[in-house]
Amino acid sequence: MKKFITVLGLVSLVALAACDSAQENKVENAYENQADALDNQADNMEAAADNLTGSAENAAENAADVLENKADATREAGEKAGDAVENKM
Repeated sequence: MKKFITVLGLVSLVALAACDSAQENKVENAYENQADALDNQADNMEAAADNLTGSAENAAENAADVLENKADATREAGEKAGDAVENKM
């Protein structure tokens, strides 16, 4: 499901990229790269959680959820920063 959402997000970004300025895209891409890194960390944490049991597994899964939330917040911040750049032009 997460991969589907990621693909959907990337498709949306590509569609929006046609309408955005180069500077706006640069800003949004920087945030997107940070968000992707957080998603990768979350994926690694979830993989590690599969090898744990009990409360350790729950703690790792919760940490992965926190990373995913940070990734989402980073993407949202990137969109806002990109919009701010676009509005200045």
